[in-house]
Amino acid sequence: MKQTDSFPLRVAAGVAWLAALGAVAPAQAQNTPPAPPAAAVPQAAPSGPFTLQQAVEYALQNNLTVRQSQLQAELSEATLRQSRFSQLPTANANASQTWNYGTNVDPLTYTFQSQTTRANNFSATAGLNVFSGFQVRNTIRRNGLDYQAALLDIDQARNDLSLNVASAYLQYLLGEELLRASQLRINTDQAQIERTQKLLRAGAVAESNLLDAQAQLASDEVSVVTAQNQRDLARLQVAQLLNLDQARTNSLALVVPELPDPDEMPGMDTDAEGTYQIAQGTQPQVKAADLRVQSAMRSEEVARGAYYPRLSFGASIFSGYSSARIARKLTNDSTIVPSGFIYQFDPLTGVPTQVPGVFAGIKQPRFQTLPEGFVSQVKNNLGKQLSFNLSIPIVNGWQTRTNVQRSIIGTKQAEVRAEQTRLQLRQTIQQAYADALAAQRRYAANRRQVEALGTAYRNAEIRFNNGLLNGTDFNQAKNNLAGAESSMIQAKYEYIFRRKVLDFYQGKPLAL
Repeated sequence: MKQTDSFPLRVAAGVAWLAALGAVAPAQAQNTPPAPPAAAVPQAAPSGPFTLQQAVEYALQNNLTVRQSQLQAELSEATLRQSRFSQLPTANANASQTWNYGTNVDPLTYTFQSQTTRANNFSATAGLNVFSGFQVRNTIRRNGLDYQAALLDIDQARNDLSLNVASAYLQYLLGEELLRASQLRINTDQAQIERTQKLLRAGAVAESNLLDAQAQLASDEVSVVTAQNQRDLARLQVAQLLNLDQARTNSLALVVPELPDPDEMPGMDTDAEGTYQIAQGTQPQVKAADLRVQSAMRSEEVARGAYYPRLSFGASIFSGYSSARIARKLTNDSTIVPSGFIYQFDPLTGVPTQVPGVFAGIKQPRFQTLPEGFVSQVKNNLGKQLSFNLSIPIVNGWQTRTNVQRSIIGTKQAEVRAEQTRLQLRQTIQQAYADALAAQRRYAANRRQVEALGTAYRNAEIRFNNGLLNGTDFNQAKNNLAGAESSMIQAKYEYIFRRKVLDFYQGKPLAL
């Protein structure tokens, strides 16, 4: 699984970005239900506006990053499956046909000849790995651990996507609330301009007051446009995370719920350390890092297996055909071949004497020399072989020792990455917890400031309407109130997002 080394920095940067009407950085969350197959049919979009939960579920079904993680897990599964099949015997069949021209050695008769010869060779071989230092078994276990880690990578991708969607969704809600506040100020400005115009016609105020009111309206109209742009960009970000086409992006609508203020929400029921203890037992990136440590240890065992002898068993069967091979066949007739003279014994002397004009003969069958047939040659040339092969490593350029040392270093690297993953998780939770407390305190302070500045603004409005305050000072009081309201709204949504991050780490569902 790819490690997000800059994740704590992204979380910290996201807080500042949210406070500046920017995008909140994605965070990691707790495990979600198992991902569907990569080839699953994308889920249909809801008929009405998206709630946060509906947006998350739709994104999990359609986002390409999650699909990529699913395909990577399928590759790991195929690797595991192949390593299991490597325990089975191997079997192969081979066949060849060749033509030899000129002087050559017949492959079956092993005689020199000078003629065109066609030859066929057929063979079938089988092999079985009897012992290889337990490398096959340890490879299967290692690939099994890698496959489990790949499945957890899917969960991690889904968690990151879920909080990405939540971040963009809350950014949209923040833009909506700031837009409403700016539009209210626009309405106030227009009413103030109408009132100032009446006072100007009555001679109660100077013309500069009307100009100041009109300038304030123009400034607030810029704030409205800024809030609209920020809201639309957040909506576009949600649509991109959901992988919507252009038509659906243009028609995308999001539900805007009424969210409680931070002082109306229940307090956090656990501290940062308690949340971390829960998270490290449920977060997929931690489990995946531990599995990869075990996988690296199995790689050590695979490398050490090269120190052991290797024993394998093989069997083969082979035959062939040559057009140069000939055979002698009987012709069903015979010929008499003289075999020598006939002798008889003299009864008196006992000495054998040749009988003149008489010879002995032997009847011998006649033969024809013809090419031997294909089927007959294949049958007569059939051969079989069984073999055991033992290989004992002695010196191989220190390759085995070097591979073992590399695997040991790989295990240490995996252990460091696992420890780094836990450290990042702890720091992220600590940062989120500290940011939540800071946002809660900032909201409380901003709320008191809004109450005080609201009172001051109403007093300034009365004085301005009575001609006792110039337009510049009145606009300053109004801008101070608007700034405090914006800060209070930003602190509210920052606190809500941080609470959602902490709740997600504690195993709570992601919903508003």
